[in-house]
Amino acid sequence: PTSAQVSAVPHSGRFCYTLDNDLLSTEQRQFYEDNGYLLIKNLVSDEDIERFRKEFTRICKREVKPPGVMIMKDESLRSQFGQSEKVVNKVQDFQEDEELFRYCTLPQILKYVECFTGPNIMAMHTMLINKLPDSEKQTFLHPMHQDLHYFPFRPASRIVCAWTAMERAHQDNGCLVVQPGTHKTALKPHGYPELEGKANKLFHGLLDEDEKIPKVHLVMEKGDTVFFHPLLIHGSGINRTSGFRKSISCHFASSECHYIDVKNTTQEHLEKELQEMVSKKYNATSVDLKDIWNFRARLVQGERINL
Repeated sequence: PTSAQVSAVPHSGRFCYTLDNDLLSTEQRQFYEDNGYLLIKNLVSDEDIERFRKEFTRICKREVKPPGVMIMKDESLRSQFGQSEKVVNKVQDFQEDEELFRYCTLPQILKYVECFTGPNIMAMHTMLINKLPDSEKQTFLHPMHQDLHYFPFRPASRIVCAWTAMERAHQDNGCLVVQPGTHKTALKPHGYPELEGKANKLFHGLLDEDEKIPKVHLVMEKGDTVFFHPLLIHGSGINRTSGFRKSISCHFASSECHYIDVKNTTQEHLEKELQEMVSKKYNATSVDLKDIWNFRARLVQGERINL
């Protein structure tokens, strides 16, 4: 299969994107079916969020150094703030950090994830995003994109992202923006937007964005969690406030998903970029894309089958 061939296999006569379960109402399943996302209010406790926040600060200050974690910074602010959360805009691949990885094992998260993936669940990709106050340079804008562009495994319908607001997210501080219903489309070509000085490493965006598709700004309170499909077109705006907008997220997949070869697909150039980054970081001569994902992936429920 190539990245262009994405099919959802219906598991019941009516629903393609959720599995039969005792948790979601028919209305919730239909909403996800139609829109590609589902927002659950007040799912993660203030206490848990405070613990994640403290651990993020410790990582920023280099008090803890989890192996494999990727810390993305705004280098232009380093001379002003040194090592602090005021320069770190993302902590990625925190699977080796016991405290942050607790997010991926929270029972209240996994019970929803199971409705999309089934009982055998892998945590595949983890991120804590700290959206810094921005200027008109739009340094931290994440262009509209589909997450499946980053993933060399299928089927798409058995992958879901859980994204939790760590404080109130709204239009002024750069909340998530989604295009409802776009999860039913194919994976589109992505690349860096042609905006001088506005591209963050690996922050790819759609090369041809359809401005006519309506956008919805997901205003979320602290602890609210949105679950969304990897083909849903989404992004986030710039943070026009003086504070930070934090969120924590994990992409989960059924362990029954399988890896695909991305050669000669729209994802091929991403593979080369990732391989170059990993080779440089670990001084490795050749790195396989599947190996990178095997290193990130962790079983969080059930049994490990393919991934």
